[in-house]
Amino acid sequence: MSLLLRLAAGDDVAVVRSPVKAGDQLAPDLVARQEIPAGHKAVLRDLPAGAEVRKYGQVIGVTTRDVQAGEHLHTSNLAFVDGGAASESAVGHGSTLELPAGLRRTFLGYHRGDGRVGTRNSIAVLTTVNCSAGVAKAIARRTDELVRTETDGSVDGVVALTHGTGCGMANSGPGWDILRRTLTGYARHPNIAGLVVVGLGCEINEMSGVLSDLDLSPEVPVVSYTIQDAGGTKAAVARGAGVVREMAQSLAGLRREPAGVEHLVLGLQCGGSDGWSGLTANPALGVASDLLVAAGGTSILGETPEIYGAEVLLMRRAVSEQVSADLRERIEWWREYTASLGTTLDGNPSPGNKAGGITTILEKSLGAVAKAGHSPLSAVVGYGEQVPRPGLVFMDTPGYDPVSVTGMVAGGANVLCFTTGRGSVLGSRPAPTLKLGTNAELARTMADDIDINCSGIVEQGLDVADVGRQIYDRVLDVASGEPTLSEELGAGQEEIVPWQIGAVL
Repeated sequence: MSLLLRLAAGDDVAVVRSPVKAGDQLAPDLVARQEIPAGHKAVLRDLPAGAEVRKYGQVIGVTTRDVQAGEHLHTSNLAFVDGGAASESAVGHGSTLELPAGLRRTFLGYHRGDGRVGTRNSIAVLTTVNCSAGVAKAIARRTDELVRTETDGSVDGVVALTHGTGCGMANSGPGWDILRRTLTGYARHPNIAGLVVVGLGCEINEMSGVLSDLDLSPEVPVVSYTIQDAGGTKAAVARGAGVVREMAQSLAGLRREPAGVEHLVLGLQCGGSDGWSGLTANPALGVASDLLVAAGGTSILGETPEIYGAEVLLMRRAVSEQVSADLRERIEWWREYTASLGTTLDGNPSPGNKAGGITTILEKSLGAVAKAGHSPLSAVVGYGEQVPRPGLVFMDTPGYDPVSVTGMVAGGANVLCFTTGRGSVLGSRPAPTLKLGTNAELARTMADDIDINCSGIVEQGLDVADVGRQIYDRVLDVASGEPTLSEELGAGQEEIVPWQIGAVL
């Protein structure tokens, strides 16, 4: 295979498959002028200062000086250009994938009274305020493995749904709305079969208000109390552990039954991205998402700062002008929001992203949107809002992984796929998370964390569609009860992080 990957005919750069040194022959008429790490970009032709640079056929930035063919294009000679959703876009350009013969259309899940289907059967200990987080976590530690044993695995365990706020905040406004919406979304989640709500007793986010918002199905048992009324920490932990064990016995008779894939809501997330993300795991996940949507399921794409510069590609796929306008409005909100805080959206690529070959947010975004495949964009929703089904839905979330995933789970995602090139250990209980590695080195060094190695798309010439089908099948396996590696490791208790907007008082 060629040492260089040129992703579109008009691109000014190509991705280097393996590390090169100065003087190495990159192509018959191209020599490396300096060392270039694998996954980074080599310049294909001389470019003057201020020239727009294209990758994926799209602008990823402008040169900050004259650049010669064979140079390493990165932070020393490429800069972000803030264009926003500059070009108008015609809607309705999304395409529905033709389903291949023999595609699986069912999984084994827990049917709930409201018609939804869970991929896990868990008990949650939900906190009203950060002050009760310690008690909730202690209850989960004491009972998580115990209830699995006592119910022969029919209850998948106990998850502490804690967060860092609930007091010292205004009891109205966007921050308040997001917190209450997030807590309600988790409490109502189809993967939650029973709920214990623990408060301190004097917080702004009062127990009575939280309970009044829940409106749970009558089949879901709910017990609530405060630490102050229970008589302190020790008593509150003991009370909660006893309640959980009793609740588990009442849920032990629930069994998995066949369900159509229209009951799956798949969260699409990336984190610790690298230069391979947009070439391997992300497009392969896009294929899996397209298969699910075509079969009647739902996918959620989020991370608004990480579609910036590529939002037009999604807007062209919107099912209506209103959906396109809704996405544009969210992008403009983020531009104003970041500017008001003295930064720009190009502050998003992390040092790890850059070490992996990503230079600007525009480049990162072009790879990130590949997770959403080519399906029509059916709706745009706010953070933590319940997603309409079926179809591809965009949720407005920050790019920070735990915050974004929290919004998706609150919105109904009952399984997630998380692509990573630098490495991630994210879990996200109560929704199982499959982690997809973008490169072989990561899959080797973090084998206990990476469920699917997608590197063969570049390194072995595997077909993206075949890897995408593999991901789709694994999603159904996991939805049917197969544990992910993060579940086997016990990860996922620390990653409910609602988006916090507003003053801390």
